[in-house]
Amino acid sequence: MDRMLCRGNFAKGIGAKALVYVSAVLEYLIFNIVDRAGSITKHHNRHQISPWHLKLAIRNDFELNKLLGRVTNYQRGDAANSKSLLFQPKKTKDRKSSRRRTVPPPKTE
Repeated sequence: MDRMLCRGNFAKGIGAKALVYVSAVLEYLIFNIVDRAGSITKHHNRHQISPWHLKLAIRNDFELNKLLGRVTNYQRGDAANSKSLLFQPKKTKDRKSSRRRTVPPPKTE
Protein backbone atom coordinates (compact mmCIF):
# COMPACT_ATOMS: atom_id res chain seq x y z
CA MET A 1 0.00 0.00 0.00
CA ASP A 2 2.85 2.35 0.84
CA ARG A 3 4.41 1.94 -2.58
CA MET A 4 1.11 2.47 -4.40
CA LEU A 5 0.18 5.55 -2.39
CA CYS A 6 3.62 7.06 -2.95
CA ARG A 7 3.46 6.45 -6.70
CA GLY A 8 0.03 8.06 -6.90
CA ASN A 9 1.39 11.47 -5.85
CA PHE A 10 -1.65 12.11 -3.65
CA ALA A 11 0.37 14.04 -1.07
CA LYS A 12 3.95 14.99 -0.25
CA GLY A 13 4.05 12.76 2.80
CA ILE A 14 2.00 9.73 3.78
CA GLY A 15 1.75 8.67 7.41
CA ALA A 16 1.60 5.15 8.76
CA LYS A 17 -2.01 5.64 9.92
CA ALA A 18 -3.10 6.34 6.36
CA LEU A 19 -1.78 2.97 5.22
CA VAL A 20 -3.64 1.18 8.01
CA TYR A 21 -6.83 3.10 7.24
CA VAL A 22 -6.73 2.37 3.50
CA SER A 23 -6.00 -1.30 4.17
CA ALA A 24 -8.96 -1.52 6.55
CA VAL A 25 -11.30 0.09 4.03
CA LEU A 26 -10.19 -2.31 1.28
CA GLU A 27 -10.61 -5.29 3.60
CA TYR A 28 -14.14 -4.15 4.49
CA LEU A 29 -15.13 -3.71 0.84
CA ILE A 30 -13.71 -7.08 -0.18
CA PHE A 31 -15.45 -8.80 2.72
CA ASN A 32 -18.83 -7.30 1.75
CA ILE A 33 -18.49 -8.22 -1.91
CA VAL A 34 -17.33 -11.79 -1.25
CA ASP A 35 -19.99 -12.30 1.43
CA ARG A 36 -22.78 -11.22 -0.91
CA ALA A 37 -21.34 -13.24 -3.80
CA GLY A 38 -21.14 -16.28 -1.51
CA SER A 39 -24.82 -16.04 -0.63
CA ILE A 40 -25.72 -15.69 -4.31
CA THR A 41 -23.55 -18.70 -5.12
CA LYS A 42 -25.24 -20.73 -2.41
CA HIS A 43 -28.66 -19.70 -3.68
CA HIS A 44 -27.77 -20.95 -7.17
CA ASN A 45 -26.54 -24.27 -5.70
CA ARG A 46 -22.94 -23.76 -6.75
CA HIS A 47 -19.75 -24.41 -4.81
CA GLN A 48 -17.42 -21.79 -6.27
CA ILE A 49 -17.80 -18.05 -6.61
CA SER A 50 -17.55 -17.08 -10.27
CA PRO A 51 -16.97 -13.62 -11.74
CA TRP A 52 -20.67 -13.53 -12.62
CA HIS A 53 -21.61 -13.97 -8.94
CA LEU A 54 -19.27 -11.12 -8.01
CA LYS A 55 -20.89 -8.96 -10.67
CA LEU A 56 -24.38 -9.76 -9.41
CA ALA A 57 -23.32 -8.95 -5.86
CA ILE A 58 -21.99 -5.54 -6.91
CA ARG A 59 -24.87 -4.65 -9.24
CA ASN A 60 -27.60 -5.53 -6.74
CA ASP A 61 -26.21 -3.39 -3.93
CA PHE A 62 -26.87 0.33 -4.36
CA GLU A 63 -23.72 1.60 -2.67
CA LEU A 64 -21.36 -0.93 -4.24
CA ASN A 65 -22.89 -0.29 -7.64
CA LYS A 66 -22.37 3.45 -7.17
CA LEU A 67 -18.74 2.86 -6.20
CA LEU A 68 -17.90 0.20 -8.78
CA GLY A 69 -20.48 1.01 -11.48
CA ARG A 70 -17.92 1.74 -14.18
CA VAL A 71 -15.81 -1.35 -13.57
CA THR A 72 -15.88 -3.70 -16.56
CA ASN A 73 -15.88 -7.46 -16.20
CA TYR A 74 -14.94 -9.19 -19.43
CA GLN A 75 -15.46 -12.73 -18.21
CA ARG A 76 -19.21 -13.16 -18.38
CA GLY A 77 -21.66 -10.89 -20.17
CA ASP A 78 -23.68 -8.12 -18.61
CA ALA A 79 -25.73 -8.78 -15.50
CA ALA A 80 -29.07 -7.06 -15.26
CA ASN A 81 -29.63 -4.83 -12.27
CA SER A 82 -32.71 -6.69 -11.10
CA LYS A 83 -33.44 -8.97 -8.22
CA SER A 84 -35.19 -11.45 -10.52
CA LEU A 85 -31.83 -13.01 -11.41
CA LEU A 86 -31.06 -13.60 -7.77
CA PHE A 87 -34.25 -15.18 -6.59
CA GLN A 88 -35.78 -17.19 -9.38
CA PRO A 89 -38.49 -19.62 -8.33
CA LYS A 90 -37.24 -23.17 -8.20
CA LYS A 91 -38.65 -25.46 -10.83
CA THR A 92 -40.13 -28.67 -9.52
CA LYS A 93 -41.18 -31.65 -11.54
CA ASP A 94 -44.73 -32.76 -11.12
CA ARG A 95 -44.70 -36.53 -11.42
CA LYS A 96 -48.37 -36.75 -12.25
CA SER A 97 -48.16 -34.24 -15.09
CA SER A 98 -45.35 -36.17 -16.75
CA ARG A 99 -47.48 -39.32 -16.76
CA ARG A 100 -50.54 -37.66 -18.25
CA ARG A 101 -51.15 -38.00 -21.93
CA THR A 102 -51.66 -34.80 -23.82
CA VAL A 103 -53.08 -36.50 -26.90
CA PRO A 104 -56.09 -38.77 -26.42
CA PRO A 105 -55.70 -42.35 -27.60
CA PRO A 106 -56.97 -43.07 -31.13
CA LYS A 107 -60.56 -44.24 -31.38
CA THR A 108 -61.18 -47.66 -32.85
CA GLU A 109 -64.40 -48.04 -34.81
